[in-house]
Amino acid sequence: MATGMRGMELLQNASLNKSTAFTEAERQALGLVGLVPDVTETEDIQLKRVLMQLGHKNTDLERYIHLVNLLDHDETLFYRTIMSDPARFLPIIYDPTIGEACLKFGHIYRQARGMYLSIERRGKVKDVLRNWPQKDVRFICVTDGGRILGLGDLGANGMGIPIGKLQLYTAAAGVPPQYLLPMYLDAGTNNQQYLSDPLYLGLRKARPATEDLYSFVDEFVQAVQDVFPKCCIHFEDWTGVDAVHLLQRYRDKFCVYNDDVQGTAGITLAGMINAAKLKGSKLGDEKYLFLGAGSAGIGLANLLCSALAQEGMSLQDAQSRVHMFDVKGLLESTRTDLVDFQRPYAHPHAPTADFLEAIRSIKPTTIIGVSTVGGAFTQAVVETLSTINERPVILALSNPTEHAECTAEQAYAWSGGKAIYAAGVQFPPVHLAGTTFLPGQANNFYIFPAVGMAIFATQASRVSDEMFIEAARAVADQVPAELLNQGLLYPLQSNILETEIQTAARVAKLVFDSGLARVGRPDDMVAFIRAHVYKPEYPSLI
Repeated sequence: MATGMRGMELLQNASLNKSTAFTEAERQALGLVGLVPDVTETEDIQLKRVLMQLGHKNTDLERYIHLVNLLDHDETLFYRTIMSDPARFLPIIYDPTIGEACLKFGHIYRQARGMYLSIERRGKVKDVLRNWPQKDVRFICVTDGGRILGLGDLGANGMGIPIGKLQLYTAAAGVPPQYLLPMYLDAGTNNQQYLSDPLYLGLRKARPATEDLYSFVDEFVQAVQDVFPKCCIHFEDWTGVDAVHLLQRYRDKFCVYNDDVQGTAGITLAGMINAAKLKGSKLGDEKYLFLGAGSAGIGLANLLCSALAQEGMSLQDAQSRVHMFDVKGLLESTRTDLVDFQRPYAHPHAPTADFLEAIRSIKPTTIIGVSTVGGAFTQAVVETLSTINERPVILALSNPTEHAECTAEQAYAWSGGKAIYAAGVQFPPVHLAGTTFLPGQANNFYIFPAVGMAIFATQASRVSDEMFIEAARAVADQVPAELLNQGLLYPLQSNILETEIQTAARVAKLVFDSGLARVGRPDDMVAFIRAHVYKPEYPSLI
């Protein structure tokens, strides 16, 4: 693999640098003698050093900063580290540590990663995109920082999210990193704290009117088609209304999806499938009450209803099984403040602003928290749900950890061990009355990287909801019975790459069946996916 680079230029290229792993022949041929220690180490030895250094750090934020610094200098070793122990490292490079990293992004910033596209560059977006050195970009993960995790408007500090999301494409599903472009679309922020921070990295102006913002996003989306024609746009952490409306605006024309709408829905649907399996019921037998009716809640409800329709239920009947509750109370038919995508879930019901009363009257079998309100599932809520149901299903999906609607320990204790529980963050096993419960993490990283790999391998021209439903079913199918019986609704994270390869193969089959692929259909779908998987191994440079 001849690169034309030599000496310090090679050492400063993170995708090619081997640090102490250059062979003697490479040192001689590439002008590296004397520029690196005079030893040739294996990747295993390098990994041992990284693990030792991480062990000396006192917090996960310090470990995050160390790993980002490693990525800036040696991309292969970074991914070798993450993929060596995903259950340990995914919570460091992404949720929950990424929340703290975003809050402090401008303060811990060391080196640019990805692209920063300002609304001030309107009319010249194509020119900006052409500055990116990789000319075959397959995925752009883009945020405007409008609603980062459960933390709100973080503006430019939200750039940590697309950076982290795309790292998960590689670490969890093996999508090669050279095809991935994180991007912050900077249209300002309404966060006064950051506008007043001298170290803030974004435009110091308030967010524009919706029409103005969408006009700029239109230019961006069209520019991507022209500059990167095989690219899929992954929208991430936009405000709820924007998330839904921008997805509606582009999904039938371009290869786009929104992880907060579709990815969150997919992983939650997987949990619902396995919860029903545990109960010996079917999805259509359950009744669902959401706390939170923004983009995540609506996206989840829509995907659930599509899955129910696949099982033979009419869309109207499916929607009648779903109830939603937001900051103003239950979504019901007399409310006049609802936006278009909420109305299908506003059923005839007496108005109430009391979530507990809504549980008593609706009698749901499953409650789903997408509220970002920590502790919203109180003891009274869990106990009431447990009197109505023999096996209440409690999905507390908000993150970071302090935003979870209830903890695993609370759910199991308050329900007397009856609850089937998962959260948006990982909680440790819970020991109660001689029984060990394994709470699962309903994290999107089971879904979107696998869908991404399927899109990458098939060069899919569009992204459909059916792809996320199939991914959900594939993830659910990979939980062994012995773990499911302990309450674990999701596969173990320690084997996530293999889980996602199998999931991607099933999604890829659907892509071919749907006529959306732009490559020839293979005979062996799993082997086809494996052939595209990135391996964190140093190439020979001579």
